[in-house]
Amino acid sequence: MIDSHHHLWQYSKTDYPWIPENSPLAKDHLVPELESVTSVAGVTGTVVVQAKQVIEESDFLLSLADQTNRIKAVVGWVPLIDENVGKELERLTIHPKFGGVRHVLQEEPDEYFLRDDFHRGLSKIPAYDLVYDLLIFQRQIPVALQLVDRQPALPIILDHIAKPEARNGRVDSAWRSGMKELAKRDNITGVKFSGILTEFPEGEGDPETITAYFNETLEIFGPKRVMFGTDWPVCLLRTSYSDWAKTVQSLTSQLSETDQRAILSGNAERCYGIS
Repeated sequence: MIDSHHHLWQYSKTDYPWIPENSPLAKDHLVPELESVTSVAGVTGTVVVQAKQVIEESDFLLSLADQTNRIKAVVGWVPLIDENVGKELERLTIHPKFGGVRHVLQEEPDEYFLRDDFHRGLSKIPAYDLVYDLLIFQRQIPVALQLVDRQPALPIILDHIAKPEARNGRVDSAWRSGMKELAKRDNITGVKFSGILTEFPEGEGDPETITAYFNETLEIFGPKRVMFGTDWPVCLLRTSYSDWAKTVQSLTSQLSETDQRAILSGNAERCYGIS
């Protein structure tokens, strides 16, 4: 299994103000912790994704990737609106594990998605054989479609199935229609089934609704684009690493061996160039 989405950090309240104090997130989550939870879950490789919007984050994650064979790829952050961002991309891609870039668009106003300087930076990514991780909330799907259409050469991976407005007992109809539109775009090369539990209100997130969202995602995008991810350690607010890995294994258990392998490892390997 390849975990297509997790984070690592050396915790401080100043650097991570969004982390709830006294939560399981409010401590260091580094290579030893990663190797421990992945070993228990039977996960043999991972993709670590940026959690801070500073260039030092990319270097930090690459330094952690150098400490373990468990980390197969790094999705870092670069200043995409900087006209000299190509220099950073060139420097970072010297490292064989640097596989992609992400900006936390879920925190940006709609206007940011359409900024000319942001798109100038996005347009440089394909030349370095990198992908772009798209992090949005469901409500941002309409403007995200404009971004995707403006960058047809950019391979894009959709994080956390676009963070649906999840509630027990239903699949949101606006999410479904928006995802169907995104799936029509060939440059959406992957979609991560991860991070959904923390989109439910406290106390919700029943197995039936999780299953319904998985089945909808699979039907919309097909087994060649859906990939397993944990969003660890954020997932610890609702579940353990092992339990979420078991959940996704169970959800894929009725599929063919080929489709199971694609979702649990092959799609992540393909999208991030993991050999």
